[in-house]
Amino acid sequence: AKFVGQDIVVTDGTTLLGADDKAGVAEICALLARLVADPSLAHPTLKIAFVPDEEIGHGASLLDLDALDAAYGYTVDGETLGEFNYECFSACEATVRVRGVMVHPGSAKDVMVNAITVASEFQQLVPAWERPEHTCGREGFYHPTDIEGSASEVTLKYILRDFDSAKFAAREQTLREIAALLNGRYGEGTVTVDVRQQYRNMAEHFEGKEFLVDNALAANREAGLEPSIVAVRGGTDGAQLTFRGLPCPNLATGGYNAHSVREFIPVPSMEATVNMLEHLVAKFAVAQGA
Repeated sequence: AKFVGQDIVVTDGTTLLGADDKAGVAEICALLARLVADPSLAHPTLKIAFVPDEEIGHGASLLDLDALDAAYGYTVDGETLGEFNYECFSACEATVRVRGVMVHPGSAKDVMVNAITVASEFQQLVPAWERPEHTCGREGFYHPTDIEGSASEVTLKYILRDFDSAKFAAREQTLREIAALLNGRYGEGTVTVDVRQQYRNMAEHFEGKEFLVDNALAANREAGLEPSIVAVRGGTDGAQLTFRGLPCPNLATGGYNAHSVREFIPVPSMEATVNMLEHLVAKFAVAQGA
């Protein structure tokens, strides 16, 4: 293996395990310690990548897949023991810019266009019952995340999420239609919408690779865990890796309350996860004749 910053890459082989949280890192390292301590434990050549780039907004986009040279893998970035994810939201970020027309308020009648007022109208036209606080399960949403500006110009930012590709595209179109409506009312160019794609539902790319799902579910059962397939109301680095050509579903770490001040993981859950990983890599050793 060679160490590059926080990345660890084994020079040959066909599988990858990766994590972007401390629990997953600890569990993967514990697995490696077991394999080194007991050479009789079956496993293929493993490639390990610790990816810190989510914290700088890149997800796994900077991971060099050519250098890694893996055929498929798993991220270790989930939550409750037994949960397994191969489906996630499709996601994009929309930036809405509102440009006002400013004159002295004493002579503003029929001339002024207040960007704050228009931005407020824009938000009120976004479907109110399709916000995160009113959705669950497989329901998508519009989520306003940021607002800044003045009466002259306002910038709104939204994240859009959905599992269904057609519904996901319709959400982007809805924002553009709201912009067109307000431009018709206040003048062309008053409202613009720019969309940046973030990741897609990785379930779109697992046809013919069902063994990745089957092996993970079986490994959980062999470790004494009852597996459950959960569609992630969010994303994983595995979603981006899958669309870059490295099929990469997501395994649980055994943690709870992710991304909150009450986030925690019990030590027995970590031990159970390492047991599950041990069973999982053994399956690929059998499949590859290792």
